[in-house]
Amino acid sequence: MLASVRRTARTWVAAVLLSFVLIAIVVTGFGTDGAGGLGSLGGGTAAAGDELASVNGDPVTASEVSDLLTRNYQQARQQQPTLDMASFVAENYDQILYQAITARAIRQFAADRGLVVSQRLVDREIANIPAFRNLAGQFDQNAFRAALQSANLTEAALREDITRGLIQRQLLGPVALGARVPESLAREYASILLERRRGTIAVVPAAAMADAINPTDAQLASFYRANQAAFTIPERRVIKYAVIGPDQVAATVAASEAEIARVYRNSSAAYGARETRTVQHIVLPSQAAAQAFAQRVRAGTAFLAAAREAGFAAGDVTFADQRRDQFAAATTAEIAAAAFGAAQGAVAGPIRSDLGFHVVRVERIATIAARPLEAVRGDIARAIEQRKRGEALAALVSRVEEQLSDGASFEETARAAGLAVVTTPPVTGTGQAVGGPAWQAPAELQPLLASAFEIDPEELEPVVETLGTDGRFALLGVERVEPAAPPPLAQIRDQVRTRFIQRAALQRARTLADSIAARINAGTPPARAFAESRVRLASQQINLRRIEISQGGAVPPPLAALFSVPQGRARVLAAPDNAGWFVVAHEQRTAGNAAADPTLVTTTRTQFTTAASEEIAQQFARAMELRSEVARDQAAIGRARRQAGGGAAGAE
Repeated sequence: MLASVRRTARTWVAAVLLSFVLIAIVVTGFGTDGAGGLGSLGGGTAAAGDELASVNGDPVTASEVSDLLTRNYQQARQQQPTLDMASFVAENYDQILYQAITARAIRQFAADRGLVVSQRLVDREIANIPAFRNLAGQFDQNAFRAALQSANLTEAALREDITRGLIQRQLLGPVALGARVPESLAREYASILLERRRGTIAVVPAAAMADAINPTDAQLASFYRANQAAFTIPERRVIKYAVIGPDQVAATVAASEAEIARVYRNSSAAYGARETRTVQHIVLPSQAAAQAFAQRVRAGTAFLAAAREAGFAAGDVTFADQRRDQFAAATTAEIAAAAFGAAQGAVAGPIRSDLGFHVVRVERIATIAARPLEAVRGDIARAIEQRKRGEALAALVSRVEEQLSDGASFEETARAAGLAVVTTPPVTGTGQAVGGPAWQAPAELQPLLASAFEIDPEELEPVVETLGTDGRFALLGVERVEPAAPPPLAQIRDQVRTRFIQRAALQRARTLADSIAARINAGTPPARAFAESRVRLASQQINLRRIEISQGGAVPPPLAALFSVPQGRARVLAAPDNAGWFVVAHEQRTAGNAAADPTLVTTTRTQFTTAASEEIAQQFARAMELRSEVARDQAAIGRARRQAGGGAAGAE
């Protein structure tokens, strides 16, 4: 119950306190593909058709809401990897738009009252963002500029975002933190959690009522006519397709001796003699610290031991099996030259760079001999054939698409390309052949179904589609379309009869369950009412406290009913999957007393205080919005919502 109270409150406080985390995420490239940034919330002139709302004339644009939506979606995906954007938009778009509008109102409220944030405070927040630090843990101007450039974010926009976040924290933080829930209220609620109820839950199974049901032909016909939608077979299509893959171009991709020799000559880095080195490398903030470190290592201290004392782990300072170009890319050309010019076991440095002062030690040198052509001929041939196969396949797909563009039919195109055609029986959108002989759908049909059912039934023009993720394609067409319709009654009579019996048995089970509940509500003891029913019932005695049913996640409906039905009363609930009906009888209630459980009272009070803090901060933010002149363009909001959800979001 308390969890539902917390979910009801909009978590404005959490949003404000997480603002700097969001900024750090943006500048490290996490979010809208490194573009946008929080700076888009700064306001300004909206592009034509981009304005969704305005606060005292200051526009809230579709682009800034889209940026917020994308960043929130990426964060949600970390917790729920299977979440899709359409579902996220449908559930969260209006809330994120509301937050953008309210954030604009808060900023204007603060500006009207002269609330400012000093540049020094903003500087401190920037310096504390990990993305702007070097390997020594210090703020680095070059890292700062590189991160902003990567995120397509200007320094002015970042500073504006941090300023706004600090203002929001200063306005909402004290309001939220001032909430307190009286101990007496928490104690009363905790006592409710300790309430105990005893009762019985019985099941009236529908299957037990089905034996005597024998419908006539007239009853089946009437039932079929009244429930044709339940027996309707969805639209079916006869699909034809031809796979375009490596097998169709295999004869044209063999590697020649000249090609193999040319690749071998041009791949000295891969096949020629080369040297790799395992290098230990550390960067320190000052020349004196680096000089002292180098002297200790030269005097016999192990590099890794000295690095650990400086706060670095072995993985931070070890670069294993590096080529010179690899190590140069990780450091600088000058440092790589020093490392690859030193003998095994030698120490080089300190060497200065923009990051600090570097010390390197050559741990191991490995020389790899050249590999003769005969030893790598097979690898080279396979690589050449893979490349030629891809080129030949792309050329074949292009020829097929050109033929279709020139008006060729499916059959003409498949014949010209030498493709094998597969034709299915009438299948539904899920690939099932309903009403015909048993048929197993080929594995390659599944990824083509959606595209096959998107082809216009009035113009059955073939298309080329990607077939899975293994580089294959398919020429795809539809031979005919069979509209959705129920099959004749004679064809599915057994199915209709089974459904009729199930429906009638469920209705009879409900009648019996209602009669049992009525007897209990009239004063008959539950055990006697259950025992005297004409069907043998499965039942379970329940004796639980409210807190015990609230700690296991979702509460089963019969248990929830037991804690809502008055003492001495019974209630009927549907069982899952139309299996029958529950009869829930509440026999005895024992009130809870939390006076002897101070820990529960404290926990309850803390949870209520958190919910109250969020609610107060939300209401304060809402009040600032209400005092502003807010205008919403509902048509523009609807368009933006649909675009954000890929066309799947709700209507305007």
